[in-house]
Amino acid sequence: MERNVLKEMNHHLMSRYQWFVIFLCICLNIIDGFDVMVMAFTASSVSAEWSLSGAQIGLLLSSGLFGMATGSILLAPYADKIGRRLLILICLAIAGLSMVACAVVQSHTLLAVLRFITGIGVGGILASSNVLSSEYASARWRSLAVSLMSTGYGIGATLGGILSLVLIEQFGWRSVFLAGGLTTLLMLLISLWYLPESLDYLLTRKPRQALQNINAIMGRIGLNPLEQLPRYEKAAQQSGSDVAKLFQGPLGIQTLCLWLAFFLVMFGFYFVMSWTPKILIAMGMSADQGVSTGILISIGGIFGAALIGLLASRIKIFYALNLFLGLTALSVFLFVAVSSQVSIALMVGLCLGTLINGCVAGLYSISPTIYDAGIRSRGVGYAIGFGRIGAILSPTVAGIFLDQGFAPATLYACYGIVFILAIFLILALGRAYDRHKKDQVSSLNTAI
Repeated sequence: MERNVLKEMNHHLMSRYQWFVIFLCICLNIIDGFDVMVMAFTASSVSAEWSLSGAQIGLLLSSGLFGMATGSILLAPYADKIGRRLLILICLAIAGLSMVACAVVQSHTLLAVLRFITGIGVGGILASSNVLSSEYASARWRSLAVSLMSTGYGIGATLGGILSLVLIEQFGWRSVFLAGGLTTLLMLLISLWYLPESLDYLLTRKPRQALQNINAIMGRIGLNPLEQLPRYEKAAQQSGSDVAKLFQGPLGIQTLCLWLAFFLVMFGFYFVMSWTPKILIAMGMSADQGVSTGILISIGGIFGAALIGLLASRIKIFYALNLFLGLTALSVFLFVAVSSQVSIALMVGLCLGTLINGCVAGLYSISPTIYDAGIRSRGVGYAIGFGRIGAILSPTVAGIFLDQGFAPATLYACYGIVFILAIFLILALGRAYDRHKKDQVSSLNTAI
């Protein structure tokens, strides 16, 4: 009887090597969080040097996000063709070199272009590392592994904020980009040496020396080696025609709700993460206090992703996500109201960071459960891509509103409503998902 390697790994106890691979993926996400959020922490210094308007700063903040969307959509399919590992290495090189180039740029236009290129690399890394961490986790720990991936983003953003406080004061804002670029290139060398290829890719594509590489990985995991490659194939190769499958029958409402929820949550998330330090400084906080609040929001993100993953092990992920969305909306409403009291604002900022990052991690955990294996990668990828549209628009829209004279309190209130709207979408998604599963079980019982 032919062995099913992936099924064996799904039901095998997680080995140290599997956790090590997931740790490497978290490190990749740390690099991504640093590279993406560094613009938010340097925005005030960049704006002061070049006398930029709110819309121009918004463009700088959005350009990296636009690059991430482009990288996720255009580069992700290549992970199935050339391998997760090779794509990650290429994208690390793109992100690292463009970050270094940002340190010597002499105009905000060229900086925006380089931020777009950095985003392309980051988008490719995110698309591949999330898949890799999921594929190396057993069925029992897969949701936690995906949630832990999101903690890396908060760690990277936190380190970016701390470095910004130190480096900007001593060497100027350019040094922050240089540090980020060199760190990314260091991660490239580490990944080149330690990061393995996906078992799923090796079994499906069967590249040269596939059996040798598979057995080496299986030995580290604790599984018996194969004598020959199994006749393992995906249920179907992903292609453009599969997009229509995302909207077939009862799956259509689930896909629509998931896409819109991603859009709204990313729209609110990137406003809070990108604009908070600058807005608080404009409202009267010192530069150090504004950046410190932004750092605390990022620190909260380290715990938020893990917290919702643990909560989801006890209650349905849909309920856990709605709880986080409601508390996030409340925190956004409170945040500006207490901004004049620095100590309270810092505490609320920490809670806000915990909750808002948990919302993003919750969506990442839900999305793979919606789709069958044959269309799962494309379904998740398009949902994330649609969410990136909200991420791209959010900082620029906020900049335009601020230029038009919108009060910060009013702006934060509007973004708080965004999270309330997302609650209704997740409620609808949960009901549609439950009905779909019941119909599938009913059909199976009838067939039996």
